[in-house]
Amino acid sequence: MSEHYPRIRRSGVFDTGRLLRIRESIGISFYMRRNHQEVAPAVLRALALYRRAIAPHTLGEYPDPSSECWQPLDDKGWAFIHEEFEQPGTRLWLCESASTTTGYEFIYSGQLLDKPLDTQGRGEASTVAFFLPSEYLEEHGPERVRQLALELAQGLPFTSGHAGLTLLFPDTLFGATEALREEALRYPGLDLADVNNSAYSIGTRVRGVHWMNFLGQPVLGELGGVANLRSRLHSPDTSVQELEAERAVVTLGPWPESGDLEQGQTLPPYRELARVLEPWRYEERFRFRGFSDEDMRRW
Repeated sequence: MSEHYPRIRRSGVFDTGRLLRIRESIGISFYMRRNHQEVAPAVLRALALYRRAIAPHTLGEYPDPSSECWQPLDDKGWAFIHEEFEQPGTRLWLCESASTTTGYEFIYSGQLLDKPLDTQGRGEASTVAFFLPSEYLEEHGPERVRQLALELAQGLPFTSGHAGLTLLFPDTLFGATEALREEALRYPGLDLADVNNSAYSIGTRVRGVHWMNFLGQPVLGELGGVANLRSRLHSPDTSVQELEAERAVVTLGPWPESGDLEQGQTLPPYRELARVLEPWRYEERFRFRGFSDEDMRRW
């Protein structure tokens, strides 16, 4: 148990025994309003960087779309992954183990953008996410996780992105969000991982407020640039760092925090940034099961 966030674990009973399916983790996600083929080389480099950070052989399995079975990420498996990156578009999910949620996962949705953005900046985007178990954060410290997020961001042509606490669970358990409603509404700094659904409509919007908040164009320009953004944020624990290519990252404190509304921990720095980013906030196209529209807005 960390003083910064709760330990949330949900297991299921299967023929092979009780297996962990839902757990608190660290998610690092980026949204790119670019075609898959434009971003594929950068995403492959980021995947290699992530693998080096967690030990190259940690990712062990992937779902084979032709057989609908999980396959090992051996030489043949990695050859298949690289072939997928040559396609016009692809969806990939790599994890340490298909049977239990360890916290080490890579999810990518490479889009073929064939529709313009709507008037609210919504539309498809290629998205990528890298996950770490909370134990990685506790062992290596938040500064190492922050540096990894910055290294991943450096090579990706992101429109927006974020890093912070999230509840991680397989896509096949998406209906499980109903059981997580209480925790999600109690802990405002806790995200629910939803990379694939966001890819269909996030466009150039910003998906909520997190520990680290990556802002690219056009949002940063519409905010008036780094200097104007910095002038609007007054929390002493908030830092605004300028990045290359007219981008920035806003970090809310030294640790990712979940907050706790039952204990009066309302995360004022997160709320301050949320007010600044309100005009560009992305509203989930897919309402989580068990959440009302008001729940989604509130959370």
